[in-house]
Amino acid sequence: MPFTPSRTLITGASSGIGAGFARTFAARGSDLVLVARREDRLRELAAELTARHGIRAQVLPADLAEPDAGRLLIEQVDGEVDLLVNNAGFATHGPLAESDAARIENEIDVDVRALVSLTRAFLPGMIARRSGAIVNLASTASFQPLPGMAVYGAAKAFVRTFSEAVWQEARPHGVKVFALSPGPTRTEFFDVVGTESAAVGTMRDVDQVIATALRALDSRRTPPGVVDGRANALVAWSTRLVPRRILIPMTARMLG
Repeated sequence: MPFTPSRTLITGASSGIGAGFARTFAARGSDLVLVARREDRLRELAAELTARHGIRAQVLPADLAEPDAGRLLIEQVDGEVDLLVNNAGFATHGPLAESDAARIENEIDVDVRALVSLTRAFLPGMIARRSGAIVNLASTASFQPLPGMAVYGAAKAFVRTFSEAVWQEARPHGVKVFALSPGPTRTEFFDVVGTESAAVGTMRDVDQVIATALRALDSRRTPPGVVDGRANALVAWSTRLVPRRILIPMTARMLG
């Protein structure tokens, strides 16, 4: 049976996978709360989906890298949220010792701190209602250390294991929580990273990633995590079979 939330909050909703989620759930009749830094894009998307599907869309411009951004965002949300999609995130590329310290801190704030803050904020209401779902965007980057993208790989590993643990805590209460792990996807992600060398794995489209998420959401037995694409899933899980002293240098070479 299709999972049809009354209200969906999506971070990083201005483009890519976030915008894909917005279009998908608007088509299912869900009202939206759209969160991203780029207010103009959010308003364009909100207008498009309101006109096309007759839903209501609240636009909340926010930079989740800012201190207390998660808490301030929560205070602005009007009403209950039945589906939370923690999609906002970005990566940095290069040796840690040569990286900009402030940029690294922002990466952790967006990819980890804000995600935990929003999950903690909306989960109790879902548990009380005994319904709802949280989708946390991890990555196939989470399955092995990433020399050259050390913070991003570690952040996504946190997201994946955090989501798996909360899956167990939430499921007795009728709430779905899982980590969605795409491989390289055709979005603006690599423009932000600044290099295509980070695109390791089978390239996929946003619609394919969304379809993977929907299969998990619509299932009666939603798993704690899913990887998008069979080839990406095979590579992700095969990393468990390779000794770390071999896997880490091999990954470093692949990332350039």
